[in-house]
Amino acid sequence: MKFGTGIGIVLSMIGIAVGATMEGTNVMVVLNIPAISIVLIGTLGATIAACGLEAHIKLPMIYKKALIPDELDLPGRVKELVGFAEQARRDGLLALDEAVSNIADPFTRKGIQLVVDGTDPDLVAAVLDAENEAMRKRHASARNPFMQAGALAPTMGIVGTVFGLVNVMNNLNNPSSLGPLIAAAFLATLMGVGSANVVFLPMANRLKELSEAELHFREMTLEGILAIQAGDNPRVVEEKLMAYVPPKDRAAEGDKGSSPAAEKQAA
Repeated sequence: MKFGTGIGIVLSMIGIAVGATMEGTNVMVVLNIPAISIVLIGTLGATIAACGLEAHIKLPMIYKKALIPDELDLPGRVKELVGFAEQARRDGLLALDEAVSNIADPFTRKGIQLVVDGTDPDLVAAVLDAENEAMRKRHASARNPFMQAGALAPTMGIVGTVFGLVNVMNNLNNPSSLGPLIAAAFLATLMGVGSANVVFLPMANRLKELSEAELHFREMTLEGILAIQAGDNPRVVEEKLMAYVPPKDRAAEGDKGSSPAAEKQAA
């Protein structure tokens, strides 16, 4: 589901809040300024030190990417590549030159342009593989702040708890204040563990999953471009690329009869 990440985070927060309320705890106690300062601001500073400021400037865009990811239309990409295969088989590879400017995806456009330019297939594969490797490194760099925050936030929580317990020890002569002070001390640990396991680590895992899905999408595209360059039959190209498509989406496409090769066969 496209909005699954946001739904999951909200559901986790609701579950924690409901459980705490049922146990008689006022969930608003988490709005503890010292704990927030130590855990959240401390974690932010530590991750900036670990990953650099530039990676954090991009965080709003990365959050948006994780919460509202782009749709990867595998069947649609198969249809597009099979259409190119049919055109190339009918009119030759040079006929694709006119279509290059209309290709929205930069990766596909680059691959088709290399094919039209008569580039050696091994070099086409090498260039596009280099693009994929660069993308993999960019994505790993983008999710690294979340991995670091997930590891550091619980430790920052412990730091906050230690400070709170020091304050408790300084007030042993006032027994009536010990209960609230101890509760406030442990809020930092709660906030550190909670933020790591509800937000930071799930976001890192989601970004990794999105990166793998996009890499899978590009690998299918590369396979199609090389098949087009090799002059494979459009039906063979379609069958080869459909191996990358989940069975449920293959069945849906088959029922619609919407792939170019299938339409041509039916005609």
